[in-house]
Amino acid sequence: MRIGEAIRQAGQSVQNQLGLDSAGANVEANLLCQHLLNVNRAWLISHESETLTSKQQAAFEALVQRRLKGEPIAYILGSREFYGLPLKTTPATLIPRPDTETLVEAALAKIPQNASLNILDLGTGTGAVALVIASERPQTKVTAVDASPEALKVATENAQSLNLCNVRLIESNWFSALVSEKFDVIVSNPPYIAQDDEHLKQGDLRFEPLSALASGADGLDDIRKIIQDAPDFLNPNGWLMLEHGYDQADAVAALLNARGFRQIDHVKDIAGTLRVTFGAI
Repeated sequence: MRIGEAIRQAGQSVQNQLGLDSAGANVEANLLCQHLLNVNRAWLISHESETLTSKQQAAFEALVQRRLKGEPIAYILGSREFYGLPLKTTPATLIPRPDTETLVEAALAKIPQNASLNILDLGTGTGAVALVIASERPQTKVTAVDASPEALKVATENAQSLNLCNVRLIESNWFSALVSEKFDVIVSNPPYIAQDDEHLKQGDLRFEPLSALASGADGLDDIRKIIQDAPDFLNPNGWLMLEHGYDQADAVAALLNARGFRQIDHVKDIAGTLRVTFGAI
């Protein structure tokens, strides 16, 4: 089968079975073929009339079948771009999403270009947030923690592949391994989905680590703990910035207020949803 025809058939199958629109399905089919052949999009376009070997065709069909079963494209490819950085992604980590770029933008707005601040990323996963901050603000010292050794291994590999030397990665259950340390900005994209939410059994979420997604009956257990403990680890006028669910902004703001935070505010994501809430201590 010719490359172009294989991609078109795969795109149609993805569209029909997974309910993606035509453009999204075709993008995924192209990405799978690029991954298989280790080529870029331009190469595919210029070689679409070439024929796949029988071995290549079988391997491509195997990749497509994984996607048709619902496995996230980021896990199949083993990577996902986030804020312009290529990041290794495995089932041990949450898949970086565009919504979380809102948290990055909010943090960068509080970190002056030439200030040597100490930054903490709680629950770093792939390292996405921490590594972007370290890349965009190279004068900062970024500490990234995660309770999962497997996730921390992925974050470490990402930091090394990006040659970022201003990042320290530590295994820690939130603040537990950070005795007496102080930070100027603390950021976190913690678990915030209610443990019985039906969405946990749908789409990509079925394949992602539950510990990185769900947090108690209302989804706020981990956020409560972070807010309660954060003042002990913040310098005066330090900021705590939290990503949360689409309907949790008021609840998070109330928790921050009750703990003595001030200048509490929100940031909307690309869809116009209140996605990040922050405050200063």
